[in-house]
Amino acid sequence: MAPPILSLALPSETGRVLSIQSHTVQGYVGNKSAVFPLQLLGYDVDPINSVQFSNHTGYPTFKGQVLDGQQLWDLIEGLEGNDLLYYTHLLTGYIGSVSFLNTVLEVISKLRSKNPELTYVCDPVMGDDGKLYVPQELVSVYREKVVPVASMLTPNQFEAELLTGFRIQSEGDGREACKFLHAVGPSKVVITSINIDGILLVIGSHQKEQGQPPKQFKIVIPKIPAYFTGTGDLMTALLLGWSNKYPDNLEMAAELAVSSLQALLQRTLRDYTSAGHDPQSTSLEIRLIQSQDDIRSPQVKFKAEIYS
Repeated sequence: MAPPILSLALPSETGRVLSIQSHTVQGYVGNKSAVFPLQLLGYDVDPINSVQFSNHTGYPTFKGQVLDGQQLWDLIEGLEGNDLLYYTHLLTGYIGSVSFLNTVLEVISKLRSKNPELTYVCDPVMGDDGKLYVPQELVSVYREKVVPVASMLTPNQFEAELLTGFRIQSEGDGREACKFLHAVGPSKVVITSINIDGILLVIGSHQKEQGQPPKQFKIVIPKIPAYFTGTGDLMTALLLGWSNKYPDNLEMAAELAVSSLQALLQRTLRDYTSAGHDPQSTSLEIRLIQSQDDIRSPQVKFKAEIYS
């Protein structure tokens, strides 16, 4: 007889997260960028690696394996067969095929049959700066099937435009995009980066009751003259972690997440520079392990401005 699973028998105050994302042997993207921060914030995290690559695809070469929808379902059935399928949160990031995304939808349904209160945090990773890096047909699946079942959505500016069908060229457009997405499903929306006239913003929106106007805010974030990998995956994980601790205060959760991330990026920049590397010459791997204090106990240096 198997011993009890203590994360189920003695659940933490935070929760138990199933995280379905990519995995790299070296570097910090996908699950490698999300699991450790959530663990630091007190969560039990069970990762399913949608791909296992030697390194992220920005390097000259990469090798590895890709999980298909049937293999994902096999893992879910294995967990269910041992009564291990109770989760408080599901987190998804990069998904590369329609068949895999459709299986994720089945996973959501299965998890909610075990726990109707399941919080589904979706980072709809589709592209950036006007360029898609997933097949075009994924856009309609996200728009029509995934967004309606999400609890929290964390698109970037381009992804929010894809999901809503309209351009975001002002703060007002960003706020309207959030309202549009609320009407489809998620009660919490955070557009994690919007470039308005050269100023970078986070725009967040929390609709506490259907039909009620959402509480909306912005956080201005500095532009750093470098490109980092894994930051979106980390930001979404931090938003999950902090918004669960402050369920009625999305702006505080976003302040903590942004402040953590910015401290980590500044450390990464300093460390590459001190090693003699030009940070603008290549994309930079984030200094996740070295920034664990900033993840666990961030100093809030970036404040939310509430829209009236």
